[in-house]
Amino acid sequence: MKFNVAQLLKATVGTTREYEIDDGISYVEDVPVSSNVVGRARFTRTPRGVLVAADLTLAASLTCSRCLEDLEYPLHLRFDEEFEPTVDVVTGIEIPGPEDELVFTIDANHILDLARAVREYALLGLPMQPLCRDDCLGLCPECGQNLNRGKCSCSNALVDSRLAVLAKLLEAGTLSTSADPDRAGDRRS
Repeated sequence: MKFNVAQLLKATVGTTREYEIDDGISYVEDVPVSSNVVGRARFTRTPRGVLVAADLTLAASLTCSRCLEDLEYPLHLRFDEEFEPTVDVVTGIEIPGPEDELVFTIDANHILDLARAVREYALLGLPMQPLCRDDCLGLCPECGQNLNRGKCSCSNALVDSRLAVLAKLLEAGTLSTSADPDRAGDRRS
C-alpha cells in the first residue's frame, strides 16, 4: 500500500488521483489479518500535502470471547486523512516535521504508505469481545463443552460456594422456599 506521490505533490492544489487497492498487511497490533485490504482510495493535493479518502475492507482472524472458536471478522474502513511531506518535492530540502507526532507523513522518497492508517483504523474497528454470533451460548463452566454444538451432561444449577449451605438445607427439606403466610403480618413497612 505504498504510493509514489512525487508528481501529485508537484501538481496544483485540488488535483486528484484514484487508486484501486488490493494489498495485504499481516497484523493489526497482535491480531492476524486473514484477507487482503481491498477497496478504493482518492488522493487529493492540498496546500499542506495529500488528503487520502479511503473506503477499504479486510477481515481479521479473531477468537470468540464466549466459545473460543476461531472466526473471521469483516472490517469496513472509511477514513479521510491528510499526509504531510517530510521533504520539499521541488528543492529536496527537509521540511520541519509536524508538531503532532500522530500526523501521517510522506517519507523522504515521496512514498505515501497507507499501512499505518489502515492498521490504526482497523484497530479501532475491532470489537473488545468478539462473538462468533450474537446468540453464542459459550462454554459450560464445569466441563468446557461448547454449548453451541450441543448440551452437556453437567448440572445446570450453579451454586455460589457462599450459598452452598443454604442449598444443602433446601435439598434436605429443612428450609422452605415459599413465604410463610403466618409471618406475613410480622413485616415492618
